[in-house]
Amino acid sequence: MARPVEFDENKVLTSAMEQFWREGYEASSVQKLLDCTGINRGTLYNSFGDKNTFFKSCVDQYNRLVGKQIANSLKNEKLHAWDAITAYFDEAVINVSNKHRSMGCLLVNSLCESINYDRDMKKVVRASLASIRKALVLRLKEAQKKGKLKKGISVEFAADVLMNCLHGVRVNSRDGKNSKQLSELIRHTVASLKK
Repeated sequence: MARPVEFDENKVLTSAMEQFWREGYEASSVQKLLDCTGINRGTLYNSFGDKNTFFKSCVDQYNRLVGKQIANSLKNEKLHAWDAITAYFDEAVINVSNKHRSMGCLLVNSLCESINYDRDMKKVVRASLASIRKALVLRLKEAQKKGKLKKGISVEFAADVLMNCLHGVRVNSRDGKNSKQLSELIRHTVASLKK
Protein backbone atom coordinates (compact mmCIF):
# COMPACT_ATOMS: atom_id res chain seq x y z
CA MET A 1 0.00 0.00 0.00
CA ALA A 2 1.42 3.40 -0.98
CA ARG A 3 2.08 5.92 1.73
CA PRO A 4 0.11 9.17 1.45
CA VAL A 5 2.17 12.08 0.23
CA GLU A 6 3.19 14.34 3.08
CA PHE A 7 3.40 18.10 2.59
CA ASP A 8 2.96 21.29 4.56
CA GLU A 9 -0.54 22.42 3.57
CA ASN A 10 -0.01 25.99 4.79
CA LYS A 11 3.21 26.31 2.78
CA VAL A 12 1.58 24.87 -0.34
CA LEU A 13 -1.43 27.20 -0.05
CA THR A 14 0.82 30.21 0.56
CA SER A 15 2.99 29.42 -2.47
CA ALA A 16 -0.05 28.87 -4.70
CA MET A 17 -1.77 31.97 -3.30
CA GLU A 18 1.28 34.06 -4.23
CA GLN A 19 1.31 32.53 -7.73
CA PHE A 20 -2.34 33.48 -8.28
CA TRP A 21 -1.68 36.87 -6.68
CA ARG A 22 1.34 37.62 -8.86
CA GLU A 23 0.10 36.37 -12.25
CA GLY A 24 -3.67 36.01 -11.91
CA TYR A 25 -5.99 33.07 -12.23
CA GLU A 26 -5.82 32.62 -16.01
CA ALA A 27 -2.03 32.87 -16.28
CA SER A 28 -1.49 30.49 -13.34
CA SER A 29 -1.50 27.20 -15.18
CA VAL A 30 -1.69 23.94 -13.28
CA GLN A 31 1.97 23.38 -14.19
CA LYS A 32 2.99 26.74 -12.68
CA LEU A 33 1.05 25.84 -9.53
CA LEU A 34 2.84 22.49 -9.35
CA ASP A 35 6.23 24.16 -9.89
CA CYS A 36 5.73 26.79 -7.20
CA THR A 37 4.28 24.41 -4.62
CA GLY A 38 6.55 21.43 -5.22
CA ILE A 39 3.64 18.97 -5.19
CA ASN A 40 2.70 16.64 -8.01
CA ARG A 41 -0.48 16.63 -10.09
CA GLY A 42 -2.01 13.71 -8.19
CA THR A 43 -1.46 15.42 -4.85
CA LEU A 44 -2.95 18.64 -6.15
CA TYR A 45 -6.13 16.99 -7.37
CA ASN A 46 -6.45 14.56 -4.43
CA SER A 47 -5.77 17.18 -1.75
CA PHE A 48 -7.18 20.38 -3.25
CA GLY A 49 -9.45 19.43 -6.14
CA ASP A 50 -9.44 21.15 -9.50
CA LYS A 51 -7.91 24.55 -10.25
CA ASN A 52 -11.10 26.44 -9.30
CA THR A 53 -11.30 24.70 -5.93
CA PHE A 54 -7.59 25.26 -5.35
CA PHE A 55 -8.02 28.96 -6.14
CA LYS A 56 -10.87 29.21 -3.63
CA SER A 57 -8.63 27.59 -1.00
CA CYS A 58 -5.96 30.17 -1.83
CA VAL A 59 -8.50 32.99 -1.44
CA ASP A 60 -9.35 31.52 1.97
CA GLN A 61 -5.63 31.59 2.79
CA TYR A 62 -5.50 35.25 1.69
CA ASN A 63 -8.59 35.98 3.78
CA ARG A 64 -6.73 34.72 6.84
CA LEU A 65 -4.11 37.42 6.19
CA VAL A 66 -6.86 40.01 5.72
CA GLY A 67 -8.54 38.80 8.91
CA LYS A 68 -5.34 39.38 10.90
CA GLN A 69 -5.03 42.88 9.43
CA ILE A 70 -8.64 43.66 10.37
CA ALA A 71 -8.18 42.22 13.87
CA ASN A 72 -5.09 44.38 14.45
CA SER A 73 -6.80 47.55 13.27
CA LEU A 74 -10.53 47.83 12.59
CA LYS A 75 -11.48 45.41 15.36
CA ASN A 76 -9.01 46.90 17.84
CA GLU A 77 -11.33 48.53 20.37
CA LYS A 78 -8.43 50.47 21.92
CA LEU A 79 -8.30 52.61 18.77
CA HIS A 80 -10.72 55.42 17.98
CA ALA A 81 -12.62 54.99 14.70
CA TRP A 82 -10.38 57.05 12.40
CA ASP A 83 -7.21 55.73 14.03
CA ALA A 84 -8.49 52.19 13.44
CA ILE A 85 -9.30 52.98 9.80
CA THR A 86 -5.86 54.51 9.22
CA ALA A 87 -4.26 51.56 11.01
CA TYR A 88 -6.08 49.19 8.66
CA PHE A 89 -4.63 50.90 5.61
CA ASP A 90 -1.19 50.78 7.24
CA GLU A 91 -1.63 47.06 7.98
CA ALA A 92 -3.00 46.22 4.54
CA VAL A 93 -0.88 48.45 2.30
CA ILE A 94 1.95 50.35 3.96
CA ASN A 95 3.45 47.85 6.42
CA VAL A 96 3.37 44.78 4.18
CA SER A 97 6.55 43.46 2.59
CA ASN A 98 7.79 45.19 -0.55
CA LYS A 99 7.21 41.90 -2.37
CA HIS A 100 3.54 41.75 -1.38
CA ARG A 101 2.99 45.47 -1.91
CA SER A 102 4.37 45.22 -5.45
CA MET A 103 1.86 42.43 -6.22
CA GLY A 104 -1.09 44.65 -5.30
CA CYS A 105 -3.99 42.67 -3.85
CA LEU A 106 -5.10 39.16 -4.73
CA LEU A 107 -8.75 40.22 -4.41
CA VAL A 108 -8.47 43.41 -6.47
CA ASN A 109 -6.32 41.68 -9.09
CA SER A 110 -8.86 38.86 -9.27
CA LEU A 111 -11.78 41.26 -9.47
CA CYS A 112 -10.17 42.96 -12.46
CA GLU A 113 -9.74 39.57 -14.09
CA SER A 114 -13.12 38.21 -12.98
CA ILE A 115 -14.81 38.72 -16.34
CA ASN A 116 -13.34 35.31 -17.17
CA TYR A 117 -14.63 33.63 -14.02
CA ASP A 118 -17.80 31.78 -13.47
CA ARG A 119 -20.46 33.14 -11.14
CA ASP A 120 -19.13 31.18 -8.14
CA MET A 121 -15.64 32.61 -8.58
CA LYS A 122 -17.01 36.15 -8.64
CA LYS A 123 -18.99 35.44 -5.46
CA VAL A 124 -15.86 34.22 -3.64
CA VAL A 125 -13.86 37.36 -4.50
CA ARG A 126 -16.75 39.77 -3.87
CA ALA A 127 -17.56 38.15 -0.51
CA SER A 128 -13.96 38.66 0.59
CA LEU A 129 -14.04 42.33 -0.36
CA ALA A 130 -17.44 42.69 1.33
CA SER A 131 -15.95 41.50 4.63
CA ILE A 132 -13.44 44.37 4.53
CA ARG A 133 -16.19 46.86 3.69
CA LYS A 134 -18.35 45.56 6.55
CA ALA A 135 -15.53 46.13 9.05
CA LEU A 136 -15.02 49.67 7.70
CA VAL A 137 -18.77 50.40 7.96
CA LEU A 138 -18.79 49.46 11.65
CA ARG A 139 -16.01 51.92 12.42
CA LEU A 140 -17.58 54.61 10.23
CA LYS A 141 -20.85 54.26 12.17
CA GLU A 142 -18.86 54.83 15.33
CA ALA A 143 -17.25 57.94 13.81
CA GLN A 144 -20.67 59.23 12.73
CA LYS A 145 -22.18 58.60 16.16
CA LYS A 146 -19.37 60.61 17.77
CA GLY A 147 -19.74 63.45 15.27
CA LYS A 148 -16.42 62.66 13.59
CA LEU A 149 -17.76 62.03 10.06
CA LYS A 150 -18.08 65.10 7.85
CA LYS A 151 -21.58 66.50 7.67
CA GLY A 152 -23.50 65.44 4.58
CA ILE A 153 -21.46 62.26 4.08
CA SER A 154 -23.27 59.01 4.73
CA VAL A 155 -21.59 55.97 6.24
CA GLU A 156 -22.31 54.00 3.05
CA PHE A 157 -20.75 56.64 0.82
CA ALA A 158 -17.72 56.95 3.11
CA ALA A 159 -17.28 53.16 2.98
CA ASP A 160 -17.40 53.29 -0.82
CA VAL A 161 -14.79 56.06 -0.86
CA LEU A 162 -12.50 54.06 1.44
CA MET A 163 -12.93 50.88 -0.60
CA ASN A 164 -12.21 52.88 -3.76
CA CYS A 165 -9.07 54.21 -2.10
CA LEU A 166 -8.06 50.70 -1.05
CA HIS A 167 -8.51 49.38 -4.58
CA GLY A 168 -6.71 52.38 -6.03
CA VAL A 169 -3.67 52.30 -3.77
CA ARG A 170 -3.29 48.58 -4.36
CA VAL A 171 -3.29 49.11 -8.11
CA ASN A 172 -0.86 52.01 -7.63
CA SER A 173 1.38 49.84 -5.47
CA ARG A 174 1.44 47.23 -8.22
CA ASP A 175 2.33 50.02 -10.62
CA GLY A 176 5.39 50.90 -8.52
CA LYS A 177 4.33 53.74 -6.21
CA ASN A 178 6.31 53.61 -2.99
CA SER A 179 4.91 53.42 0.52
CA LYS A 180 5.31 57.18 1.11
CA GLN A 181 3.27 58.03 -1.99
CA LEU A 182 0.61 55.48 -1.05
CA SER A 183 0.45 56.79 2.51
CA GLU A 184 -0.13 60.34 1.23
CA LEU A 185 -3.02 59.14 -0.94
CA ILE A 186 -4.56 57.25 1.98
CA ARG A 187 -4.22 60.15 4.43
CA HIS A 188 -5.71 62.59 1.91
CA THR A 189 -8.72 60.31 1.42
CA VAL A 190 -9.25 59.83 5.15
CA ALA A 191 -8.96 63.59 5.74
CA SER A 192 -11.63 64.24 3.10
CA LEU A 193 -14.13 62.24 5.19
CA LYS A 194 -13.05 63.08 8.69
CA LYS A 195 -14.53 65.90 10.74
